Amino acid sequence: MLRPLVRTLIARGVTLPSVYRLLKQVYVEVAESDFRLDDEPPTDSRISLLTGVHRRDVRAIRTAEDDPDAPLRQRTTLLATVVGSWLANPETRDEDGSPRPLPKAGEDEPNFESLVRAINRDVRPRTLLDELMRQGLVAEREDGLLELTPDAVLGPAEDDQKMVFFAANVGDHLAAAAENMLADQPPFLERAVFYNRLRPGSVDEIEAAARTLSQDMLVEVNRRARAYQSDDKDAPEGSHRFRFGVYFYRENKASADRPDGNED
Repeated sequence: MLRPLVRTLIARGVTLPSVYRLLKQVYVEVAESDFRLDDEPPTDSRISLLTGVHRRDVRAIRTAEDDPDAPLRQRTTLLATVVGSWLANPETRDEDGSPRPLPKAGEDEPNFESLVRAINRDVRPRTLLDELMRQGLVAEREDGLLELTPDAVLGPAEDDQKMVFFAANVGDHLAAAAENMLADQPPFLERAVFYNRLRPGSVDEIEAAARTLSQDMLVEVNRRARAYQSDDKDAPEGSHRFRFGVYFYRENKASADRPDGNED
């Protein structure tokens, strides 16, 4: 579980002392939020006892300022929301479900400006468009219409924004798996199909089919979620969220550096 994470951290220049400082912070935060007694916040001493973090460090962590990375996450989420809405909104899709090319602005809707205004009025549509085009997620055609590129479904191209999605996707996947492992009755969908002793060409065909099927499934879930959100977002109980994802991993076991217990 930790090996691919450590590989990513080393590749990004994150050293062990940095991870240790971050891990101490997360230990304190989880103990504070998830290990309360009678719904009362635990004392510094209790957190220190639960986590092994020195009480002096517990106090420093609990009184630290807000997360400085919040603006980056908000910006990344906004870009993804614009792309997701373009893919899901019936007004911005063709009859076959493909995203329609949109004019930048104008009296007739839909257009890119109205799409953005329906999501966020604090950021200028031109600013978002420049960023989407800079990352190669949106392109301008010769007739002046804007269209989503094939890379749009892959997410942002910037490294810092990739890390935002990396953390969110892997974090929620691990959270679902952890809840399922700790609970008597697993509450979350978390399944996988795995085979070995296959030829490369066979895995190529399976992967191609998985990509097509999963993309269709994600587009449909996105469409349904967008429709529900239009009705739910202003409701008093409209505070829930979800993340639904898929993944495909392959390797050549003959050259793998680590053993795999599934050898049947």
